[in-house]
Amino acid sequence: MLGTLSKLKSELQAPVQYGLPLGDAVVPLNPFLGQRVQMRYTGRIFCVHCGRKTSKSFDQGYCFPCFRSLAQCDTCIVKPEQCHFAQGTCREPDWAQQFCFRSHTVYLANSSGLKVGITRDNQVPTRWIDQGAVQALPVFNVDSRFHSGLVEITLGKHVADKTQWQAMLKNQVTPVDLLAERDRLLQLCALELDVLKDQVGATALTPIADAQVVQIEYPVLQYPVKVSSINLDKDPLLQGVLLGIKGQYLMLDTGVINIRKYSGYEVEWMA
Repeated sequence: MLGTLSKLKSELQAPVQYGLPLGDAVVPLNPFLGQRVQMRYTGRIFCVHCGRKTSKSFDQGYCFPCFRSLAQCDTCIVKPEQCHFAQGTCREPDWAQQFCFRSHTVYLANSSGLKVGITRDNQVPTRWIDQGAVQALPVFNVDSRFHSGLVEITLGKHVADKTQWQAMLKNQVTPVDLLAERDRLLQLCALELDVLKDQVGATALTPIADAQVVQIEYPVLQYPVKVSSINLDKDPLLQGVLLGIKGQYLMLDTGVINIRKYSGYEVEWMA
């Protein structure tokens, strides 16, 4: 089956059910656990936005013109507290109105340890699965991406906002009492959060008091002892026994590959 890659599709079940998008088709991956699989990169890359052929992928799948012109490629996507719209410098205000000015969730998760993060409400629980979280807890409902970034920065003074991806893949994760950590952080940040509410409006951020911890189980037969990355640009033929899927990674006996990194790459799935 031939098609262009995009990030793995997932469905929260026990364990998570994964699919590999190839153009318009999706290959169910869980049935291949324990089996030998092959995937060949054809050497062609197509921009995930405009579809044009490009010699190099930027920002996980964009051609250079799109990377330079699209608001969705701006740094404020990963650092929302630096919102270009709020600064009056957004390159696509209409797109921002649809993407950024919608309800977001500020959450705590445990991927390789306690972390704080944000996501659009319609990306719950997908965002948690993409990060390989084994536990997650929504903490605030926030009215925009910019304001959720300000909340994240406030909580992030006391907890990490990054995932250690190698520890996540090795399953070196200690269970965390997320409810207790939420209460601890809210107490630590009470003064700053009150100031923030005064700045953005009390209704802009709402605590999710009755939230329950979400436990996430992944389809993994064996976790790697040593993490060795597979690079399609250096070796276009991926092959090996599929031992597990976690986050956006396929784990094989020959190494691990971050599928999202190769968005727009044309490949042939030969399992």
